[in-house]
Amino acid sequence: MHHPTASPARFPAEYGQTLETLDDLMSWDVVADRITAARNYWLATTTDGGQPHLRPVDGVFVDGALCFGGSPETRWVRHLEARPDVSMSLPDDDQAIILEGTAALVSDPDLPLSVALGPANIAKYPQYFQDDQPSPFLPFWHLRPRRVFAWSLTGFPAKATRFDF
Repeated sequence: MHHPTASPARFPAEYGQTLETLDDLMSWDVVADRITAARNYWLATTTDGGQPHLRPVDGVFVDGALCFGGSPETRWVRHLEARPDVSMSLPDDDQAIILEGTAALVSDPDLPLSVALGPANIAKYPQYFQDDQPSPFLPFWHLRPRRVFAWSLTGFPAKATRFDF
């Protein structure tokens, strides 16, 4: 995975940004590690009427893609099928990390991302697997972010960073 371009995340002047806070950016490696380590993620989709729909999902960050699955009977999967532009964030009280992009369904078990997903799922969620054996392949969704925003509420707006891919 290539490193994205980092630039300051911009906020209104009354939020306290200064030339010093604009010069101090977060490292992509630190942000990617936090995405990888998160136990679950908040997925924001939109309904047919344009209303927001927010749900927690399990997932793994593999090869620069946040991979997650769900039953086609869930509302959020039906939303993705109709409108795949999404935002996802980590459930953290201090570290804001927001991923934006278009989710895509992966149905080919032979793709490199599909092959990498099995061991990553077992390592992160062993409770879902018996004897560390992968389940039969199921289609899954992945998000390769176009943009990621990251900052800490402690010391905000210092290090508020926008990553573009």
